[in-house]
Amino acid sequence: MKKKPTELSTVNEPSMAYGTIMPSSLLGVLGNNYATINDFDLLTLARKGISKKSLIVLAKRISLTIQQVAGIMHISERTLQRYTPSTIIKTEHAEKAIELARLYERGIEVFGTLDNFNEWMKTPNYTLNGEAPIDLLDSSLGFNLILQTLGRIEYGVFS
Repeated sequence: MKKKPTELSTVNEPSMAYGTIMPSSLLGVLGNNYATINDFDLLTLARKGISKKSLIVLAKRISLTIQQVAGIMHISERTLQRYTPSTIIKTEHAEKAIELARLYERGIEVFGTLDNFNEWMKTPNYTLNGEAPIDLLDSSLGFNLILQTLGRIEYGVFS
């Protein structure tokens, strides 16, 4: 007997393989009006900018201070404090916030919990020239070095 195809079928592949991230993720706090967030949604979000309120929520979730976030985004702490919660932070700074959220999502994926990843971020690392990963977040090159190190850790390479 031939089976009828169902109208709706589910695909049991990981959504991460397609760059789709659920809204409950760290990126969801930056652009929570999306059902899912993919790279094109992030591009649109970066172009529109993010609110200071979203940035503060992200900072609290990943346990960073306003001073640390300001340094990562290359904004003076005073300027960031002057913004109202509804102030839209423009493209170049929004990109940094998105990059930060993606890095922390990747770190949580590799280390299992935010606490474990935060501890690793604050610990000097031999493969990062003896620097703590958190000290490299002031540069896109630093972000890339951290992501490469996370990849090595994930595959069991000494890092």
